[in-house]
Amino acid sequence: MTEISGTGRTTDESRTNDEVWIVGATGRVGRGVTARLAARGLTVVPVGRSRERMVAAGAEAGLPGDTKVVVADSAERIADEIMRERPRVVVNTMGAYAATAPVIARACMPGGHYVDQANDVVAVAGLLALHDEAVRAGSTLVTGAGFGVLATEAVVAKLCEGRPAPHRARVDSVASVAVEAGVLGAALAASLVDTLTTGGRRYENGRLVTSRLGADPRRLAFPDGESAKSAGVASGELIAAHAVSGAPFVTATSALAPTSPLMRALLPPLGRLLSVPALRRLAVNQLGRVRIKKATPRPREHSWGHAVVEWADGTRREGWLRAGDGMDYTADVTATVTELLARGVGIPGAWTPAAALGPDLATAAGGTFVLD
Repeated sequence: MTEISGTGRTTDESRTNDEVWIVGATGRVGRGVTARLAARGLTVVPVGRSRERMVAAGAEAGLPGDTKVVVADSAERIADEIMRERPRVVVNTMGAYAATAPVIARACMPGGHYVDQANDVVAVAGLLALHDEAVRAGSTLVTGAGFGVLATEAVVAKLCEGRPAPHRARVDSVASVAVEAGVLGAALAASLVDTLTTGGRRYENGRLVTSRLGADPRRLAFPDGESAKSAGVASGELIAAHAVSGAPFVTATSALAPTSPLMRALLPPLGRLLSVPALRRLAVNQLGRVRIKKATPRPREHSWGHAVVEWADGTRREGWLRAGDGMDYTADVTATVTELLARGVGIPGAWTPAAALGPDLATAAGGTFVLD
């Protein structure tokens, strides 16, 4: 196992067994995490609504034919099963994290650990709000265990090593992802709709304030010679960059945010419409049923996390984190975090990935730093 710097050991694990539960094990990230953990010798238990689909996905991921599965169709029922059986680590890939993460994470305590890939402000902040509760319980809760949060947070942490808190930080997340054929799915649909309804955010004088979704559009030139557009968005990257740097002024952009003038003009009224609960449910339901007929390769060879950090004395540092397919890297990050927690490495509390396990987690999961 790769050694990660800056870690402690979790406590109060006596009540848990040695199982790792994967909630949403039939989805793309869930399948990827299951296969990676099974290959590393952990006891993996798929959790979801369909026994047949879980058995098939488990076999594809290399699990034995008699592998235990847990059938549950809601976060509340999953939480009940967790409290009854006490797995060591629960990985939540089911999405709708603002609603599902607190329910499932609390069920893991005391002593059990929790991991998800949340990447929106509400969900990430909500999980981090459980920090004191997790410390008392001896549990480690990790949110944002995926490409966007770690690929930017880790770069900021590296740039700030050995220096006082900077005055300003900017992070940019530009994933390159191959698209699978099939139904878009409710989890991704909910994330897309929530991005629209949340709008933009940034930190000013240490306070999280509202900004325009799609603000500050830019074209980023990557170290490998390729480029892509990104624009401002409310994201987990923003929360993580502020926490790891301590900078009072922080902005975040993403390649997922629209950059065309027409789309940026349409976003505010669309977001207000989708804030109506009935319209939000309808949009998520319809979008989740969209079927992608043809798989397409990722648009660029690499995914990139980027950060620029500035100090009050005029010092400026810039760096990058290079990875392959963004979804594959997310599965690598989640699997690496989960294995470390399952083997007793971690700091009790609620954290983003680099805060819990150190910035070198980014390279342990297969990324490469390119720093100035």
